[in-house]
Amino acid sequence: MHFISDFFQILKDVEFANPYYFLLLLLLIPLVGWPIWKRRKMRSTLQVPTTAPMNGMRKSWKQRLHFMPLLCRALAFIFIVTALARPQSAFRQQNIQVEGVDIVLALDVSGSMKCMDFRPNRLGACKKVAAEFIEGRPTDRIGLVVYAGEAFTQCPATTDHETLLGLLDRVKFDLIDDGTAIGDGLGTAINRLRETDAKSKIIILLSDGVNNSGYMDPLSAAEIAKDYNIKVYTIGCGSLGQAPYPGPYGTIYVDTEIDETLLKNIATTTGGQYFRANNAKKLEEVYQEIDKMEKTIINETTFENKADEFMPFLVFALLFIGLEILFRFILYKNW
Repeated sequence: MHFISDFFQILKDVEFANPYYFLLLLLLIPLVGWPIWKRRKMRSTLQVPTTAPMNGMRKSWKQRLHFMPLLCRALAFIFIVTALARPQSAFRQQNIQVEGVDIVLALDVSGSMKCMDFRPNRLGACKKVAAEFIEGRPTDRIGLVVYAGEAFTQCPATTDHETLLGLLDRVKFDLIDDGTAIGDGLGTAINRLRETDAKSKIIILLSDGVNNSGYMDPLSAAEIAKDYNIKVYTIGCGSLGQAPYPGPYGTIYVDTEIDETLLKNIATTTGGQYFRANNAKKLEEVYQEIDKMEKTIINETTFENKADEFMPFLVFALLFIGLEILFRFILYKNW
């Protein structure tokens, strides 16, 4: 039984070094067709007026298995041809080296992110797109910083993206004092990356307002990021002018403003790039563009070792040759 199970295991990944030998299987047509044609041409020398008395007779086992010698010959031939085609099993080993990218998402959770020019609001749309970005980079360490009037680390850089996505889902308004401390948000993100050993470190900083609180100057934070070889991509999120906002008695319209000059300067200082997203579709495109620019490097080395596996096929061929001899010259000798 072990031999048969091993044989079927070989068949799963078998390759053939000389597949052109399978053309010999065309010889099966005369090999099988000739005896069948010859048998049908045979005529009985004993003539009887009727076969009615023999209608109720049961066939013997020899009559039922009369095709076995021919079947064994055909199977033996198939296995011989397969052995000639040199079936081979291949053992492959892959060594994969991943040069990942360490990323921190710095997300604005100030009150202006409640604006409903995105659905359901700016924060909800940003969380959805950020989650898709995280899921698309399974080998990278990704962290999350949230900021409003101050900043804190929601999740340090990690490859445990399931936990990260759970913490991203818990991000909501009023976790911290309101305001827009872009410098503090950037400084906190830098602090999470400055001591990592990744070859590529990036911060994706999203804001929908103007820096109006916090302790750190945003441009000073950008200079620090540059010193640590951290590239910052900045995203200005939201429509300019007025945007719908959930008021105490229904939707109202509020004035919105984005300090695009500041965000551009931060990106330029660190070698990054500034993006403008005035709707949810554009926001998705921005993250997709960043994903293309900051690709993880994967080096893959494959080792392959092949072994001939013709022996089981020869064994089966000899087995069916032996069965044909048994049927043809012993069991059916006088039949």
